[in-house]
Amino acid sequence: MNKTFFLDRDGVIIEDENYLSDPAKARLCPGCAEAIKQIADAGYQIIVTSNQSGIARGYFSWKEVKAVEARIEELLVKEGAPKPNAWYYCPHHPKGVIPEYTQECDCRKPKPGLLLQAGREHNVDFQHSCMIGDKLSDIEAAYAAGCRSAALVLTGHGGEQKLESLDHPCLTAGTILDAVRKLLANAQ
Repeated sequence: MNKTFFLDRDGVIIEDENYLSDPAKARLCPGCAEAIKQIADAGYQIIVTSNQSGIARGYFSWKEVKAVEARIEELLVKEGAPKPNAWYYCPHHPKGVIPEYTQECDCRKPKPGLLLQAGREHNVDFQHSCMIGDKLSDIEAAYAAGCRSAALVLTGHGGEQKLESLDHPCLTAGTILDAVRKLLANAQ
């Protein structure tokens, strides 16, 4: 079983660009490369789970999502960080315009479907895993999947969230690097 850090993409790994489709606009959040190095050095696998309703809404295609992913990996490697072990996306939204993706699903966070799929495919030990996100839906999905802990970063949409609505405790951190340091310290 593998201990895992689940990471949201927009607002956590990269600056939130609101339906980003252009890889050239991808910019790593402050401290991201160092955070990912520390996660890997601590022996965790890294899995990105991201709602990408822009696919259902017709704003961009899978090809563009994968191009942004490739650009993020390029930026991480350039700064000496490893690539994430896996990327999982939810393309669905009930108000979409692309029929095959216009639906309620079990993979759109706050539902845990993306994390559970990753768990099956990457032998995740949820009791020794955690999540970093910038929305309550990230945190709710992590706890629904069985993660031990989670942190809300104040980048992206983090500063807009109301933690009192959560049923579980949640750390807060200014950046992904701050969140990683706190979560790793709590794991020891």
